[in-house]
Amino acid sequence: MIRIFYKELNGFLNSLIAYIVIGVFLVGIGMLMWVFPETAVLDYGYADMDTLFSLGPYVFIFLIPAITMRSFAEERKMGTMEFLLTKPLTEWNIILGKFFAGFCLVLVAVAPTLIYYYSVSLLGEPAGNIDTPGVIGSYIGLILLGGVFCSIGIFASSITPNQIVSFITAAFLCLIFYSGFDSFSSLVAEGTLALQIRQLGILAHYDSMSRGLIDSRDLFYFISLTGLTLLLTKTVLSSRQW
Repeated sequence: MIRIFYKELNGFLNSLIAYIVIGVFLVGIGMLMWVFPETAVLDYGYADMDTLFSLGPYVFIFLIPAITMRSFAEERKMGTMEFLLTKPLTEWNIILGKFFAGFCLVLVAVAPTLIYYYSVSLLGEPAGNIDTPGVIGSYIGLILLGGVFCSIGIFASSITPNQIVSFITAAFLCLIFYSGFDSFSSLVAEGTLALQIRQLGILAHYDSMSRGLIDSRDLFYFISLTGLTLLLTKTVLSSRQW
């Protein structure tokens, strides 16, 4: 797994993909937080980071599939998947190596936003007057969300040799899992059933963590969804005749 991890990470760093994705994320979120009047912290009047944590997932919906779309699609297109499987590596080694390489880039993209937290905390009255537990919970939720999107992107890449199709499929699935269940619950049901449908989606658990409440049920949801999607990827790889 370590060899695949380094191979994938070097592949990202030796191309423009990683730098474009990280740059677009940081510039986009930075402009939303500090420049655009509708979402800028300076115009909002409160020292919080709601802009990052409410809009960041939607940026991830497009950027993470751009990272993962080449994971298996490129291997199939180049005809290197057979060669890879002849190595002393299990399918899980390959899948996890590619997953952690993509997830590492997500962490690298999120890490510089800590500067935003420091800047916003200085704007509080008095300085440091910011909901730190809520910020910590939101960061954990955003990172776990990135892991789920990475696993979905890798799954989408495993079912098609076309990187564009992989990107579109992954972005669509990420959007459905993030906010689709929430929207569906408001259309077809009320009361307990609506809540149960909403709990199937990511947004309900992400919002819960954004309040600073680190519930084991939310952690279990994110980890389980990531593991299930990776398991589906394993099933796809095992069923194909390379």
